[in-house]
Amino acid sequence: MYVPSSFAETDLATLHTFIEQNSFGIVVSQVEGVPFATHLPFLLDRYSGPQGTLIGHMARANPHWQELETQTALIVFSGPHAYISPTWYEAENVVPTWNYTAVHAYGRVRLIHDNDALLKIVQDSIAIYEKTMPSPWSLDHSEQFVERLLKQIVGFRIEVDKLEGKFKLNQNHPVERREKVIRALRKQGGQDALAELMERESKKRTGHAMQD
Repeated sequence: MYVPSSFAETDLATLHTFIEQNSFGIVVSQVEGVPFATHLPFLLDRYSGPQGTLIGHMARANPHWQELETQTALIVFSGPHAYISPTWYEAENVVPTWNYTAVHAYGRVRLIHDNDALLKIVQDSIAIYEKTMPSPWSLDHSEQFVERLLKQIVGFRIEVDKLEGKFKLNQNHPVERREKVIRALRKQGGQDALAELMERESKKRTGHAMQD
């Protein structure tokens, strides 16, 4: 990913939090020499490996898993994003742009076929995604049902070798322009998450400038 230094996010804890908050990602590798992508929810083990380990499962009917162990996979996580109109800057000689946040993870894949390990992945996934539900669902069906379910999936672990974070949030513009964009995003509605990220980034950079 092309990451200009002004947009680079390198703090590991920040990147891990981003993945956990935007955990529906895209795993990309090649199948029969052609790029292939699968959209999946991921779990993150922050403490397994120097940069963490991504865990998940996919349908056994999906051909993607069959060549995964022979390659380095790319996993793309996307966060809040929006079109930025030049009218918001209230300045001359400016152009439209798109603000966005993304994290790319790279690593080798280890496939998991063992039923006990697969069941743990499924149960951990359910626990994470059901915890905000009013009445969380749990997997306590018959042994035959669970066994049939596990036969239909393949699990995996990806120890992350490299993490790239790109938070393109108008850092290349003066503070007053960034504040105008934040106000415009909040007025639009539905863009509070991006506005908050911009606000946090602006405060962080202002704080660094004061310390310098």
